[in-house]
Parts: sequence; C-alpha cells; structure tokens
Amino acid sequence: MSIAPNSPAAPRVRVLVVEDSPVSQELLTTILNGDPALQVVGIAANGEAAVAAAEQLRPDVITMDIHMPGLDGYGATRRIMERCPTRIVMVTGSLLADEVAASFRAMESGALAVIVKPPGPGHADYAAARDELLRTVKLMSEVKVVKRWAARDPVTSPPPLKAAVTDVSQPRPRIVAIGASTGGPVALQVILSRLEPSIGAPLVIVQHISPGFADGFTQWLAQASAYDVRVPVHGEQLLPGVAYVAPGGLQLTLDPNCSVRLVDEPAEHGFKPSVSFLFRSAAQFGPEAVGVLLTGMGRDGAQELDLMRRAGALTIAQDKASAVVHGMPGEAVKLGAASHVMTPETIALTLNRLLRHDGKTSGIRQ
Repeated sequence: MSIAPNSPAAPRVRVLVVEDSPVSQELLTTILNGDPALQVVGIAANGEAAVAAAEQLRPDVITMDIHMPGLDGYGATRRIMERCPTRIVMVTGSLLADEVAASFRAMESGALAVIVKPPGPGHADYAAARDELLRTVKLMSEVKVVKRWAARDPVTSPPPLKAAVTDVSQPRPRIVAIGASTGGPVALQVILSRLEPSIGAPLVIVQHISPGFADGFTQWLAQASAYDVRVPVHGEQLLPGVAYVAPGGLQLTLDPNCSVRLVDEPAEHGFKPSVSFLFRSAAQFGPEAVGVLLTGMGRDGAQELDLMRRAGALTIAQDKASAVVHGMPGEAVKLGAASHVMTPETIALTLNRLLRHDGKTSGIRQ
C-alpha cells in the first residue's frame, strides 16, 4: 500500500473512481489526490470496468457514478457487493428528486452514502461540495465491516421475530422520533416497510443528509417502503401514519401541539439537521414519546436519547449486529440511554404494538 508523503506511518485511503465523463474523472481525481490522506488507485469509465477494477485493485472506497453506458452504477454496486464487498459512495450529478432517488436505490445493494458531484472550481458551491466529498470518503473508509443488505419486498410478510411482547403501563405515544446516519436509509426502509399504515402517531426522522437531497431521499424511501413519507414545511401539523423527514440545512424541532418548526440554528455534532436537536424537543412529550437511534458514526443523539428516557419515553437503540456502524446507538447503550436494543425488524414490530388503534398499550420485553 502506498504511504502519504511526509507521513510514513499513515497509510492513505485507496480510492477507485467510477465515472464515464473524462472531465468529471479529472475533477474527482484532482480533488481526491489533493488530500494527503487519499490516493486514487484507479479510474473506471463504466460499470463492467468498475467491477473488474474492484476485484483487481481491492480499493478501500469506491466513488460510483449512476448513469454510465452498459452496466450502470446501480448494477455495478450490486455486483461488487456480491463479489468483493467494498465501501461505496454514490456520487450524483443532479439534485433533481428523481435522480437523487435513483442514487439511493443503490443503498439497497450495500452502498453507504450518497453525495453530490462537485461542480467546477469556479462555481460558488465548489468548496462546500469538495469538502463534503473528502469528508465522506474518509469517514466511509473507517467502516470496518461492509454488510450487504438483502433485497426486501415491502409487500411480503416479515420473518418471525424473537421477541416477547407484553403489556406495559406506558400510554400510547403521540410522537415517534427517529435518528440515523451511515446505514440509516436501509434501516429506515426496513422499519417503514413493516409498519401498519394506520398507526396512531406521526414519525419524525432525522437522517444525516446533505442540503438538496431530502426530496429525493423521501421519494426513494416512500417507494421502497410503501409508507407515506414526506418532507414537512415549517408550522405543519403532523399526522398519524405519516413519516416526516427533516430537510438538509435546517434543524427540526417539535412544538407541544405536534407541529414542526424548521429553524436555521447551528449544526450539532457537525450535522444540520441533527438528531440531538430533534430528541431534545421530543423529550417534552415524556412517556407519550418514543425515541429510536439507528446506525451511524459518532454520538449525535445519544445523550438526548437519555434525556428522553429520563423524561419517561420508551427509548430504543439499534443492535450492533444489524448496524452498519454502531457508533451512535453504541454510545446510547454505553450511557444507559436505551431501554431496549433491537433489530430494525423488531423495532417495527414494537411500534406496531405500541401504536395500534385498539386502545391497548403494549411494549416489548427481551
């Protein structure tokens, strides 16, 4: 493995660039090689070449374009994850909702993140997009285990779950607050695809996402889960049986009447929206709230999940075996913030039991 200049002890992150445009190839290569922690070890101009290069070069991270001649980025991602699982970052050249949704489809095959392709150096958004690319590639290189999520049919019945359900005294929740980061899109798809469509509370989701991606992500999530998923507007009254995804570039907070406020407040833990911001406002609902912290790097939301627990909320963290990255839920478990630790499938079962319309209150015992 190559060693970064002037840093003999630090191995560089080896990157394969998959891109059919020569101009974009040069731009991405220049940006990535310009960071002393990164090294472009190969370039592939189509999906077939990407699969071959991944098998031959065994890069640490692959940046993957979607639209290419022959085998597209979605198909290439699936083949790579089947043959030689690798950390894959999807790079989209468009912020149109349909294009972003198509990029998120690759997550069903094992891609870890979706980011926007940087424009040229003269563009006003160049610096921000460049920094996002570099940050994402370096963060994804730290994912120790690449998991391939099996394709799931949202209309089929979920498999049997190893969890004992028992009645508890907790009132039926008015709000479910969910936080996620790396690996979160597919975990959310698994949960939403198994929820009953008429559950008795709204779901409010903070998924770490770049500005401009919320509409496309929401479109993909709704299609992939067959659940009603929307991006809320400021002041919107939240409805039961609907999942609301916070837009990028704003913080989302909840009012006591279950309406949403979108505010331009500083980032927390480096994120805007942040899970911490949402969970703090969800704590006001006390035992009438559920907090769910899913896969992701760092500790965003962990302390605030504990705040929810101490206010009487039911709190859940994703288990280590099913999480792509156990950072956020793992931190919550260390703090004792999670009342329960579960797989996404079991989380869905629990929410269905808690939020049923028959007036009963149920919880979960493991």
